[in-house]
Amino acid sequence: MFVCTLLTDPAAPALEGALVESLRNAWGGGGAQWLSPDEAAEFSLPAVPANLWEVWADVQAMGVDLMIQPLAARRKAMLLADMDSTMIQQECIDELADVAGVGDRVKDITARAMNGELDFEAALRARVGLLKGLPDRVIGEVLDSRITLMPGGTVLLATMKAQGAYAALVSGGFTAFTAAVSERLGFDENRANSLLVEDGHLTGAVGMPILGQQAKVDALQEITARLGLVDADVLAVGDGANDLGMLRRAGMGVALHAKPSVAAQCDVRVNFGDLTALLFLQGYARSEFVNV
Repeated sequence: MFVCTLLTDPAAPALEGALVESLRNAWGGGGAQWLSPDEAAEFSLPAVPANLWEVWADVQAMGVDLMIQPLAARRKAMLLADMDSTMIQQECIDELADVAGVGDRVKDITARAMNGELDFEAALRARVGLLKGLPDRVIGEVLDSRITLMPGGTVLLATMKAQGAYAALVSGGFTAFTAAVSERLGFDENRANSLLVEDGHLTGAVGMPILGQQAKVDALQEITARLGLVDADVLAVGDGANDLGMLRRAGMGVALHAKPSVAAQCDVRVNFGDLTALLFLQGYARSEFVNV
C-alpha cells in the first residue's frame, strides 16, 4: 500500500477539500484524513498512479505539494539534514562573502555548485579563497545578524526527538555555523568543514578532508551502524547537488525548496511547505506536533 500526501504553505493554507476528493476518487484511494485543516491531507492508495507526475505538475500550479510513498514504516528513527537553505534560510558562505565585499562572485559560484554545474570541492576552495584576510570575529557577527532558522525546524526536531529519533546535521558549510545551529535546534551531532584561521583572520583555506556529497553518505552509513539502524529508518532532507547521495540512500529523501536539477532527481519534493511538511509526510497530524 501507498499513501498520497497533499500540503500547502502553512503561512497561507489553501488546500481545497474538492481537490483532495477528486484525486482520491480518480485514483481509487481510501478515505481522506486531514492532518491539518486547509493545510495537509492524506489518503491510502493500492498502487502509484501512472499519471502521477502529470497530476503533480497540475497541482504545483495551484500551490500544492503532492507526494506518494509506501505507507508502511513512514515514521523514521533518524533525521539527517543539510544546513544551508534547509535548516537555515541562508547560505553561510554567501553571507560571509557579502561582508567581505565579494558577495556577488561567491553567490554565483554557490548557485552553480548547488545546481550541480561545478565540482563541489573545487567550488568550495574557490569561494573560501575569496574570504582570505576576513577577521574571524565576522563569523559570530554573521551568526547573530544574518542567519535565520527555516520555518518549522524547531517543531520538526522537537516532535521527532519526542518520539525517540536521533538527529544529525551534516553540512558542506562550516563547523562554526553548524555548532550554533545544531545547539539552537537540538540536533544530537553536527558535521561540517572547518575554516582555517591564523592570527585572528581567515587564511583562505579550508581544513581537509572536505565534507562533500560522499561524506554525507558516509555519515548516514556511520551513524546508522552506530545506532543499530538501517537506511530505511532515515529521513534525509536537503536542497543541493551535494545532498543527492544521502537523499537517494535514505528511506525517505526529501528535496526541500531544492535547486531544479536536484528536485528533478527526487521523488519527494516539497516546494511550498516548510519543514513541518516532513512531519506530515511521516503521518503526524498537526495536533501531534511538539511546539517549543
